[in-house]
Amino acid sequence: MKVLVLGAGVVGVATAYYLWKDGHEVTVVDRQSGPGRETSYGNAGGLCPSFAGPWAAPGMVSKVLKLSLQRNSPIRFSPLPEPRKVAWVLQWMRNCNADRFRVNKLRMQRVAHYSLRCLREIAANEALPSFDFHEGGVLQLFRTPAELELGRLSAKALEEYGVPWRILAPDEIDSVEPAMRRSSVEMSGALHLPADASGDSYKFAQGLAAFLQQRGVAFRYGVRIESLARAGDAVGAVRTSQGDLHADAYVVALGSHAPFLLRPLGLRLPVYPLKGYSITVPVSDPAAAPRMAVMDEHNKIMISRLGDRIRAAGMAELTGYGLALDPARRELLTNVVRELFPQGLAWDQVEFWAGLRPMTPDGPPILGRTRWRNLFLNSGHGSNGWTQSCGTSKVVADIVAGRAPDIDLDGLTAERFHA
Repeated sequence: MKVLVLGAGVVGVATAYYLWKDGHEVTVVDRQSGPGRETSYGNAGGLCPSFAGPWAAPGMVSKVLKLSLQRNSPIRFSPLPEPRKVAWVLQWMRNCNADRFRVNKLRMQRVAHYSLRCLREIAANEALPSFDFHEGGVLQLFRTPAELELGRLSAKALEEYGVPWRILAPDEIDSVEPAMRRSSVEMSGALHLPADASGDSYKFAQGLAAFLQQRGVAFRYGVRIESLARAGDAVGAVRTSQGDLHADAYVVALGSHAPFLLRPLGLRLPVYPLKGYSITVPVSDPAAAPRMAVMDEHNKIMISRLGDRIRAAGMAELTGYGLALDPARRELLTNVVRELFPQGLAWDQVEFWAGLRPMTPDGPPILGRTRWRNLFLNSGHGSNGWTQSCGTSKVVADIVAGRAPDIDLDGLTAERFHA
C-alpha cells in the first residue's frame, strides 16, 4: 500500500519507520528543508514517562491566572479572545479536576511507557547514528519544603503506574548527580526516577530519516501542504505547492498545524500551540556539567545532557503561533542553569530557540482513524512529543495495517472529541 505521511518531525519520521517495517511504499512530505526542523529541533530532550501527565490538573486554572501576572512567570496567557483558543481553554478548564486528571494521566502513562520501550527497540535493532541517548534516569529538584511534599505525593501516586522512584535528602543529591556539588542553591530534596532517559529528538529524526531513505522511503522537503482533496468517503489527494500527491492512505503528523488542514473536511481537532523556549550550551568541562536530565521544579525548567552539550528548556505560553524569541526567556533559562551548574559550560556559544507544543485540552494525543476511511491521525502530543513519538507511531501503523495495537486505545482517539 502507498502511504503519505504529512510532517517530518520526530512523530512523522517514526510513523514512516513503522509503516516501512510493514512493507508499505512510504513518502514523507514536509515544508522544511529536512526532518525535525520545527518542534522536534530544540525540545528539552527528556524521555520521561514518569512525568507524563496532563497540563489540565486540579488547581491549574487559578495557578495559571496567578502566575500569568508575575514578571518572570514560566506561564504566560494572552487574554485576546481568539475563537479557537477560547474553545480550547474552555475544554481545558473542564478537565482541571481530580477525576479527569486521574483518567487522563493514566492514558498518558499508558502511551509514554509503551513508547519508551518502542524507542529502546529501535535503538537496539537499527544501526542509527548517535542521538545522545542516556538511560541514567531523571532527577527532579525541589527548592522548598512545599515542593518536596508535593513531589512526595506525586511519587506515591506513581506506584499506581508501576514506576520506580526514590526520594533523596539534600545530602544525597550529589551521589546521583555529582555536578550538583558545585551548586550553591539550597535544596529541600529531590525525586530520582531511574526508569526515565534523555536524548536528542532532532538527531534521532535526522538519523532515522537517513536510515529510511537508504531503504527506499521517499522524503520530499520544501513542499508546502495546502489542502486535502475529497474523493467520496476518502481523501483522494494532497494538494501541495508542487502539485497533487496521491496515495492509498494518509497520516497527518503536523503538530500544531494539523487543525488547519483538517477543518475543511469537517474535522475540528482541539489542538492548540503552547510555546516553549530552550537554550543549548556546549560543555567545556564534562565533570562539571550534569550527566543526566534534571528537572528544576521551582522554575519548571528541564536541563538535559546531550552528549557534549546541555539543553535547558521550559516555559508555557498560550499566546498563539508566533515564534519570536523573547530575551527575558533566555535570561531566565541562563540564570537557572548557572545557579545549578555554575561551571563547565561555554556560555559564549549559546543557541536560543522557541517552538510550539501541539496541546490537546485533556492531555493525551489523538491517534488513529477519522471519519474519512483512508485518513489517519498522529497528533496532539503536547510537551510529551519526544517521549510518546515512537509508541504513538507504532499504534498508528498498526491501525493502518488493520492490526489491533499493543495498547488499549480508550481515550486516545478523535472520538472523544466527536471529531
